[in-house]
Amino acid sequence: MALKTYKPTSPARRLMTSPDFSELTKGKKPEKKLTVANKSSGGRNQRGVITTRHRGGGHKQSIRLVDWKRNKDGVPAKVAAIEYDPGRSARLALLHYADGTKTYILWPVGVAVGDTLQSGEGVDIKPGNSLPLHAIPLGTVIHNVELKKGHGAPMIRSAGSFGQLMAKEGKYAQIRMPSTEVREVLVECRATVGQLGNTEHEIVRIGKAGRNRWKGWRPTVRGLAMNPVDHPHGGGEGKSGQGNPHPVSPWGKPTKGYKTRVTKRTNKFIIKRRDKGVR
Repeated sequence: MALKTYKPTSPARRLMTSPDFSELTKGKKPEKKLTVANKSSGGRNQRGVITTRHRGGGHKQSIRLVDWKRNKDGVPAKVAAIEYDPGRSARLALLHYADGTKTYILWPVGVAVGDTLQSGEGVDIKPGNSLPLHAIPLGTVIHNVELKKGHGAPMIRSAGSFGQLMAKEGKYAQIRMPSTEVREVLVECRATVGQLGNTEHEIVRIGKAGRNRWKGWRPTVRGLAMNPVDHPHGGGEGKSGQGNPHPVSPWGKPTKGYKTRVTKRTNKFIIKRRDKGVR
């Protein structure tokens, strides 16, 4: 993958970059049986109340059904295509299994159309293959990691990300996450070998506000520019700042550096917190 630049025909175009999509091997239409309709909510719940601000509009999208479990052990699958997914930063690989099943998985670096992928304990350690953590050698780069055996993978799924298997002690394995955090996961849980593709996603410059509107993101107004009735930072003559207060949300909750982690019971699985300065 490479980034595409533009001639500076306008201030927005001057520094704009975008993916060239050279890694994609199929047209715009996805596998129809592996998609479901997605109705835009505009950030509103079932009662019509806005629960997520700054959402609305955007291009119509359909949801791709991705196989997060990779539990078809012993059945080889051929990579039929590499496709775009509007709902995530990573690309998708379309697999055609020997038994006729078709599924989507996240596309890792080094996997090409025509390659054969497998899942199970005895398969080769190569990008795209899925194995339990106890069958993966130490130091291996992995992604798509399970937290609970058989529940599917919720971790390390964004473009260019990868974790690393650091150690195995008893029934737990230690994984270094993309955030530099080190946490324990049961060795029976599955992970996929390799780093996820679309590695240059983070350095894309959108260039203009309109590209965010295409994604369904509406403008964000600063609290300082509001009235006191609308935001704790609002009011005052000019840019008063009210004596440089601690930044808070419209409802008065601290919004920078304020820990919001709720699930304290899983703290025991975190061996090392992420480094400061890492998002």
